[in-house]
Amino acid sequence: MTVATTIKSYYDMLGVPQTADNKQIKAAFRKLARANHPDANRDDPSAEERFKQVNEANEVLSDPASRKLYDRFGDDWRGYRDAGFTGDEPLSATRSNPNGYSRTTSPGSRSETFTTFDSDDIGGLFGGLFGRRGDRAADLGQTRPRKGQDLEAAVEVSLHEAFAGTTRRFDVDAPETCPTCSGTGFARVAPCPTCDATGVRPRRKTLEVTIPAGVASGHRIRVAGQGGEGRGGGPRGDVFLVVTVRPDPRFEREGDLLRTTIDVDVYDAVLGGEAIVPTMSGKLALTIPPGTQGGRQFRLRSQGMPKIKQPTERGDLMVRVNITVPTELTDEERQGFEALRELRWQ
Repeated sequence: MTVATTIKSYYDMLGVPQTADNKQIKAAFRKLARANHPDANRDDPSAEERFKQVNEANEVLSDPASRKLYDRFGDDWRGYRDAGFTGDEPLSATRSNPNGYSRTTSPGSRSETFTTFDSDDIGGLFGGLFGRRGDRAADLGQTRPRKGQDLEAAVEVSLHEAFAGTTRRFDVDAPETCPTCSGTGFARVAPCPTCDATGVRPRRKTLEVTIPAGVASGHRIRVAGQGGEGRGGGPRGDVFLVVTVRPDPRFEREGDLLRTTIDVDVYDAVLGGEAIVPTMSGKLALTIPPGTQGGRQFRLRSQGMPKIKQPTERGDLMVRVNITVPTELTDEERQGFEALRELRWQ
C-alpha cells in the first residue's frame, strides 16, 4: 500500500525560490504579513492562520542556522537541531525505518512517500524519530517554546579584585517583545515604527554581579534569566560575563600559583639575613639562609590565589631570589672586598 502526501514548504508559503536571499525573504514576508494581517482582514477568519504561517516561515528562513537544517532535514529540522546536528553532516538522502517504510526527501521538498506498512504500524509511522508527523498541520504557524537569546558582556578586574572577589554593575540591552506590535512586526497593517518591523526591541537593564574570588581571565560568569525574552512561553536567556584579569607588575600567575622576584643584597646572600616579600594579603619577612645563590626559589604555602571552586583554599607563592651587587664602592668597601678575595684564595 502506498500513501502520498504533500505539505506546503516555508518557501512556498512566502512564494520565494529556495535560492532566495535574506533580502528577498524579508520583502516577501512583509508583503504577505501586510496582506494577511488580521486587522486588515476582519471578515476573513482564515487570515490569522495564514499570518501565523508566514510569520513562522520568516522566522526559520531568516536565521542561517535554522535555514540550513530546514533545507537538509525538512520539517524534522528542530529534532535534528535538538539532537546536535548542524546540517553539515554527511547523511544519505534516503533514510530507512525499522517499522517497514522508507522515506525519500530532497532539500526544500515537502513531498514524502510511505510504502508497505501494516495497520499496527501506523503509530510508529507517524511518530517518527523526532515527533508526530500527523501533528504538523496542527502545529503549523504556532511558535514552539524557545529559550531567549543569550548575551555576553566583558568585565575587567585587577589581580587584587580577582584575589578578594568583587562586584560589578553594568548595563545590558536585552531583546524584548515589542509592546506596540506584540512581536508581529506590524501595527495596523504597516511595519511597526517602534521596532522597525523586527518584532523585538532592546531594553536596557542594569545588573550587579558578584565576581568570585579566584576568578581568572577567560572565566565566564553566568547570570541566569537576564538575557533575551523567550518565545512561545520559553525561558529567558542568560547573560555571560567574560572575565579579563589585568596583569600585575609584582606577580606572574599560573592558575592558583603566583610567582614573584625579590632583590637580596650580596651581604645577606653570603651571611644570611631577612628579606621582605610582597603577597596578595600583605608583606611577609622571609629568612635568607647563608650562602643563598641567585635564582634560588622559596615556596610560601597558601600565599597564592584562592581556588575558584574551593575559595577557602589557596595556592602557593613561589619567591625567586635576585642577588644585587653594589655598583659604587667607597675606598674602604673596596679594600674590604679585596681583603676578602685574598683570604678566599689563600
